Amino acid sequence: MTQTSTATVEWNPEKKHWQVVIQAGAETIRRQCAKTPPAASDAELRTLAIQTARDEGYTLDEAHVSIVR
Repeated sequence: MTQTSTATVEWNPEKKHWQVVIQAGAETIRRQCAKTPPAASDAELRTLAIQTARDEGYTLDEAHVSIVR
């Protein structure tokens, strides 16, 4: 697996769900997370970002995940 630099979990107000934005070098990957509740905790959102990165073939350090509410 390739190490990714950062990931951001942010609320998408238009679609009314969370999305994970993974930055891996020049590549940006956006994944919608419609099943995650709006009131999810920071720990849940960090886990979501790490799992999403893993599903895309990347490893992600929890310290490099930011959450935008």
